[in-house]
Order: sequence, then C-alpha cells, then structure tokens
Amino acid sequence: MGIGYRIKEARERLGLTQTELGNIVGVTGSAITNYEKETSHPKEQIIYKLMEALNVDANYLFQDAVKLPQRKNDVSLAEYNMIKSYRALDQHGKETVSYILNRETERVQQIEQTTATVVEVADSNSQGRILQYFHSVSAGAGEVIFDDVYTERITVPDRPQYRRVAYAVKVSGHSMEPLYHDKDILLVEPTCEISIGEIGIFNVSGQAYVKRLGKGVLISLNKEYNDIPLTEESLCMGRVVDKL
Repeated sequence: MGIGYRIKEARERLGLTQTELGNIVGVTGSAITNYEKETSHPKEQIIYKLMEALNVDANYLFQDAVKLPQRKNDVSLAEYNMIKSYRALDQHGKETVSYILNRETERVQQIEQTTATVVEVADSNSQGRILQYFHSVSAGAGEVIFDDVYTERITVPDRPQYRRVAYAVKVSGHSMEPLYHDKDILLVEPTCEISIGEIGIFNVSGQAYVKRLGKGVLISLNKEYNDIPLTEESLCMGRVVDKL
C-alpha cells in the first residue's frame, strides 16, 4: 500500500469527494485521482496541505510507501500547526514562546551533556557497569554543578533497578539525613522531570543540590536546614535511584 492508498483511505474516512479534497488543497479533482492511482505524485507543498486537510501526519501518509527524500526542513503535521500558530502571534507572544523554547532547549541540552559524560563499559570481573563518579552534590550549602570533574570510576551492580542509572555523585553535607549522609554515593537516572515527593539532583542558580521536590521548593529532610525556593531557571538533573 502506497501513498495513493493512504490518501484515498483518509479522504473517504472524512467523507470527502476527490473534487472537495482538491478544492481544499488547491488542485483539481483529477489531480487527486492521479495521486490516489499513483500515476502522478503530489509536490512537497501539496503534501503538507494534504496532511492538514486529511488530519494525518507523515508517518501515516508514507507508511509502507516509498518515502520522498528527507530534507532538513521536513516537519510533521503537529510541527506545521505549531508554526502556523506561532505566525499568528503578536510580538509579545513570539517573545514569550522564544523565551520558553530557549529555556527548555538549555534544560534538555544540560541533561544530554551530563549523560554524554557517562563512561559505561563491561567489567568482566564484577558483573556490573562502570560509571563516572562526580565529586559532590550538596546536601547543605550548595556545590558548583559537578565542575566536570569526577574522582574515579565506580562499579554498579548489574541489577534491573539500576539499568537507567547513568552516573553517581557523592553527598556533601547533612541536610538529607537520616536518609542520606555525608559522603554517601548516590546513583542517578538522568531525567528532566520528577514527581512531587521524589528525590533528585537539582541545579539552582548554578549550584547542585540533592533534595526532595516539593511545591515550589526543594525540601531538606533534616529540619535544621532550610528548604530552597525554586526559580524559573531551576533545572532537574536527575532522579536519585539508590545509594551504594
């Protein structure tokens, strides 16, 4: 089944005639007939219009079909609709979207950079994985984000619950006692988001903390330490899975 079958299937599902679909996308009904019979193929700009009119994406349209060559500017139907919505915004709206997009891009890149530093190799003697072990994460006054320095490589047992663990950090401080103590080694799964009540690694104003996530704050388990308010620039760097 090629692209012609997919066009016909989607058109009939919407109850459109070939002429009606042609009017929507700016071609004749005969052209739609030719597309469906695959005696001719729609140009790229018509393909985008067909996806919009038929409420389908490229994955559906080209399933089991010979795909057109990929271009760097290819977009899905959802992306195409986002572009249309963006163009309809006023200047304030566009600036707001750009701010959020830049912030989210930075957040994801920081997670990817952290994950990319992981050294994961087989250790035939230990039946585990070797991970990078970063100097410290604060359970107190705050530590600079890892500083791209690790003290050593450590072996993590090959257990199912550790499969997503990508790096380890050493606790510095006492604010997470009695759960985590100074110099404990924490195993971390890189992720951008965790749920309220979970314990994670956070970047707040360039400082790294291990804390429990609360509503708008990072919570210290040791009541002698104050909670830390979250800011718009705060980032989640990962979820604490366990300690060694």
